[in-house]
Parts: sequence; C-alpha cells; structure tokens
Amino acid sequence: MSGLLQRAVTALFFVVVMLGGLMTGKYSFVALFGIISLLCLWEYLGMTLENHGSPKDLFRKVMATLFGLSPFVLMALLKLEWTVVESFHVLSGAILLSFPVLFCFFIFELFAACKKPFANVGYTLLGLFYIGIPYTMLLLITFENQTFNPHLALGILLMTWANDTGAYLVGSQIGKTPLLPRISPKKTWEGTLGGFALGLFVAYLMSLFFEELRLQEWLIVAIIVVVFGSIGDLVESMLKRSRGLKDSGNLLPGHGGFLDRFDAFLFCLPFVTAYLLFFR
Repeated sequence: MSGLLQRAVTALFFVVVMLGGLMTGKYSFVALFGIISLLCLWEYLGMTLENHGSPKDLFRKVMATLFGLSPFVLMALLKLEWTVVESFHVLSGAILLSFPVLFCFFIFELFAACKKPFANVGYTLLGLFYIGIPYTMLLLITFENQTFNPHLALGILLMTWANDTGAYLVGSQIGKTPLLPRISPKKTWEGTLGGFALGLFVAYLMSLFFEELRLQEWLIVAIIVVVFGSIGDLVESMLKRSRGLKDSGNLLPGHGGFLDRFDAFLFCLPFVTAYLLFFR
C-alpha cells in the first residue's frame, strides 16, 4: 500500500471511529476518550521514562499510566453517576490520596537503581498534568450541569482538525516564513494563518447547526483552539526533538502515534474549559 493511500485509509477509519464514539451516547464518548487518554499517556511515557526492557521498567510505565489516567476515570464515575458518594468528598479524597500515591513512585525509584530516578518521577507527574487532567476537563464541559452534550467537544475537535488541515494546505503551497525553525522547520507563518482562517470558518459553521454558543462565543473558542492548539503541536515537537524521535508512536499507520494526532487538542482543552466555565 502506498504511503498516500495508507494515510487516507487510516484517516477515514479514524474519523469514522471518532465521530461514532462522539455522537452515539455518553458511554461511548467516555470509553472513546478514556482509550485515547490511555494511549496518549502510554506513548508519552514510552518517550520519557527510563526503559531498558526489564520488568521493573514495564511496571513503572504501567503504574505511571494508571496514575495519569486516574483523574479521568474518577471524573467519568462522577459524571456517569456511578458513585453514591457526594462529588465533593470523592474529589477531596482523591486529591489527598494522590500525594501518598505519588510518593510511592519515589519509594519505587529507591530500589529500582536507575540512573535518573527524579526524572522518572518528574515525567510521571508531568503526564498527569499534560495529558490526564486536560482530558478530564473535556468531561467537565461535555457533562456541564450533569447533562451530556457532545457538541462542544465535536466543535473543538473539528476546529483542531481544520487548523491542522489549513496550516498544511496553505503552508505546503505558499509557506515561506518559518514559524519556529529550531523546533519545527516545516511550519510557517503563512500556514499558521491558513489554519487560523479555516478554524474560524468551522466555528461559523458550528454556530449555524448548534445553539449551545452564540456566533461570537464559537469564534472565541476557535481563536483559543487555533492559538493554543498550534502551541501544543510545537510543544510535542519539542518533546520529540529532545528525545530524538520523529513520531510518538506507530499505532496510526502513516500518521504516527495518538499523541501526534491529539497534541493540539489536549493542549487547548484547559484554556477552552477556563473560557467556557468562567469567562463567557
């Protein structure tokens, strides 16, 4: 299979699965993004944690993945109303328990005899904030007031894709001015403006079909998505460059890994959530 055809087949399958998981109900939505969060964490930790192929390295990676995924699982239980305990008590208890759990990673490194124990603990904690918590915020805006509404998540995802597509199409045709060549030599200011324009257009279309937000609110969300999504793409490029890697993984043939596909999406989520819940 040629590279272009492989990319097209993967993209088609990816879009069908994403839209199906997004729009067919709250359980499929939670399952979809739970799996995506898990795979992004697994790839991220594979790039960052010390790994010599030993059982202790695998154990560290599994435990770090579960730690990073824990806030998403907890929020999912609350939003799906699968717990009989009040939300405040569940959240406060989870925050308190997170500290002894984190300290257990220090204890593990005491006996693991690795060269960079504090780097392992630091990358584990960073995975929680870089991937686990942003996807947890997605549940906050999707289940606002305990009512499931996937339209905002759909809009953010479509704007992210539009930004990537517009940046690629414009940048590949007329891109001449490097955006940040030290991190990503192929990205240009012209491509960035192309992504910005297509992202705003998608926001306009969303306002025609979904009334959760007014036009100006959709446009503000689009600006946030484009700006911080583009930064998120650069941040992941910086991570890969620092580790000497081209892709975060190979689970998506022709497209790299899941973190490569969702780096912009997860990075813009905290900023979009802050706007939707506190500033609009």
